[in-house]
Amino acid sequence: MLRLILQRVMMLVPVLFGITILSFLLLQVMPGDPVEHAMGTRASAEDLAAMRRLWGLDLPLWQQYLIFLRDCATGSFGFSLFYKLPVSRLVLERLPVTLALALYSTCIGLAIALPFAILAALRRGRLADVLIRQLFVLLLAMPPFWLCFVLILEASLRLGLFPTGGLGTGVLQNLHRLFLPALVVGLSTAALIEQSLRATLIDTMKADYVDTARAKGLSASQVFRRHILRNSLISTISVIGVRVSWIIGGTVVVEKIFAVPGLGGLLVDAIQARDFPVIRGLTVCFAVLVVLVNLLTDIAYALADPRARLT
Repeated sequence: MLRLILQRVMMLVPVLFGITILSFLLLQVMPGDPVEHAMGTRASAEDLAAMRRLWGLDLPLWQQYLIFLRDCATGSFGFSLFYKLPVSRLVLERLPVTLALALYSTCIGLAIALPFAILAALRRGRLADVLIRQLFVLLLAMPPFWLCFVLILEASLRLGLFPTGGLGTGVLQNLHRLFLPALVVGLSTAALIEQSLRATLIDTMKADYVDTARAKGLSASQVFRRHILRNSLISTISVIGVRVSWIIGGTVVVEKIFAVPGLGGLLVDAIQARDFPVIRGLTVCFAVLVVLVNLLTDIAYALADPRARLT
């Protein structure tokens, strides 16, 4: 197990290094000048040149990249051009919100997908199975921004059950305020988990060890709970890991619409302000989080299925 973890960690080093190169180079071709955006169109050429020297934007690209790499290695990520604060401080202030939203939406997705996947697998080919599959295909096809506005109009403005956005002061209040954005992300997560788990349950029902368990005299509920469901949930770990990786960097629209002060909203504001240090820092932060989630997914899968440790 230790060898498996070390191998995964060593494989992640060149991945993170490549991400720093891509995140740096892509911003060089991004339209817009952060200096002109910050100082306005009436600034003189001398003022613009002085500001570029102050921010280090007049240095050669290789020197700028080395400075960026140094900031990534130290965890500082530089200094925000717009907020006038260290990028690391901005990230650490908003990171818990994004992680909480990812965890909250994953729990909602599991709570929705698990019973429907079991029911669809047990009623395979019947009306219930067809209706469940069509329902989750519809949920998967819904654009998140459209679903956000529908929930705001109905659940917030019309019924008054939930606030339209923002955070509260306590845990229970935050759970209440984050329910709608977590539900939007959780519904698409539930659609993916339901499709994967249903297919795995059906395949597991045909396995030889399931027939052996029935031949030993175990009841149908025991066979399903101990042998079918337990083994089918192992493959779901990979689906959840991939989905959580997407949630971490894919909630930009949801966070912005519901005014959730997470990393997604910070990224949108940084792009609008052409705040290059913040954009680079968030890109690397998202990449590190995705890499860590994939690593934890591999470890969890290896713990659940010992056969994975041999590969």
